[in-house]
Amino acid sequence: MRANYKMQRLFVPQDLSENASIEASPEQSHYLSNVLRLTEGAEILIFNGREGEWLARVEAKARKSVRLRAIEETRPQPAHPDLIYCFAPLKQGRLDYLVQKAVEMGAGVLQPVITQHTQIAKPGIERLRANVVEAAEQCGILALPEVREAQKFSALLAGWDKERRLVFCDESAETNNPLAVLQAIPERKLGLLIGPEGGFSEDERKQLYALPFVTSIPLGPRILRADTAAVAALAVLQATIGDW
Repeated sequence: MRANYKMQRLFVPQDLSENASIEASPEQSHYLSNVLRLTEGAEILIFNGREGEWLARVEAKARKSVRLRAIEETRPQPAHPDLIYCFAPLKQGRLDYLVQKAVEMGAGVLQPVITQHTQIAKPGIERLRANVVEAAEQCGILALPEVREAQKFSALLAGWDKERRLVFCDESAETNNPLAVLQAIPERKLGLLIGPEGGFSEDERKQLYALPFVTSIPLGPRILRADTAAVAALAVLQATIGDW
């Protein structure tokens, strides 16, 4: 069942069930009252990433608080996406964009990776999670990706599940077409690794090519910025061997 894009959606952390009473946070209450200007009796869609999407009604409204009442489930909770998306953190504005697009494109796990050329050594994990929620609210997504703490490149490879194919984008690939390479991958448990703005170091590329569970792909004849490469790689992977 597709999302109802005509209604506003709100993420709530509370458990959801028929007739459940939901106290909006102060920030959400301000948004509902002063931005959306909802009055008592108005309806909105709510979700918590665990128990589907629910139609809710504004039951009570005070100057700084709003209480919602869950009326009925509108969409059941889907299976959690299995794709692990690994990326080198970028500067903040472009990192926000990268995370939002990864959510939209069906990533199940967001894994920041610190490489030799990574620009940001300690990304703000709470900000990443806030971007996940915002993207999910706007795009009708119910299964929120898990945001993991940043890992060093070597630790990521050392701890990687050998049964999960890790695809990485290599700007030095000899071909421009990723489709044949992706179509030859037998596994359906997948991870995608996007490097930093300066690309992977030569030592990192050697480490990747030495591992049997790693596959490199090109992204065409043009040099892409890291945030553009993220969207392009997710699109071609999902369309070729993903869930599209």
